[in-house]
Amino acid sequence: FFRVSDPSFFRAMGLLKNVDPVLSADLLWVLRSMGHGDRLLICDCSYPALSSAKFTTTGKVVELAIPLPRAMDAILSVLPLDFFAAVPVLMMAPEPKTPFPVAGQQVRTEAEQSLEKAGFPGPLSLQGRLPFYEDAKTCFAVVQTAERRPYGNIILTKGVIGPDGRDLLPEW
Repeated sequence: FFRVSDPSFFRAMGLLKNVDPVLSADLLWVLRSMGHGDRLLICDCSYPALSSAKFTTTGKVVELAIPLPRAMDAILSVLPLDFFAAVPVLMMAPEPKTPFPVAGQQVRTEAEQSLEKAGFPGPLSLQGRLPFYEDAKTCFAVVQTAERRPYGNIILTKGVIGPDGRDLLPEW
């Protein structure tokens, strides 16, 4: 048997081909169970995840002991974004007229880079803290990361995978 603290555990725990190993069975279940238009909250370690989760569709909090950008890279490797939604990606921001702290701007920049790698053309929509908390309650589930920088909270809207196996895009 492997102990969870033993690094070999993660190399030998029944990983799947072409699936990022940080995507646990619980998280894969959540992502697969979501339908198009459902939203997923990915939050930092300071976010009131359990408080928000009790209002979500699943009531679940999936914990990932990794920073927000790493979690986004893994999730976006399998989750299509809804390019038809008015706001497919929403990130918590300081209240109006309050600038992002330096660390918050760093996590925002890294989140934008993760989205760009996933083919999201932007822009990233920002929302103040209190309205964001209310929107988060309408999500399908909550993924809480080990992100310690402020404002490391983002909501992704699930889209559709087209016949070619890629995110379905509008024909503009």
